Amino acid sequence: MGQSSPTVLASGPIARSGDAISIELHQPDSMPATVRVVWATAPTITTPARYNEVASAALQLLAEASTMFARFKASKRL
Repeated sequence: MGQSSPTVLASGPIARSGDAISIELHQPDSMPATVRVVWATAPTITTPARYNEVASAALQLLAEASTMFARFKASKRL
């Protein structure tokens, strides 16, 4: 059986360095659905003064993905 393209639940930058997070819903035909959180390819580096900004951006994207995931469940597409 084939695999469908992932649905991006949320994606965006978390630091001014260009680091980003992508949260994807994968629904392969022959396996259970999974959620994949893709962090930057290298560690995210920030100063202590900017830590709250980075943490807030990451949590905001996770919250957005959680909301989108709930919509999928409510519409019975999952």
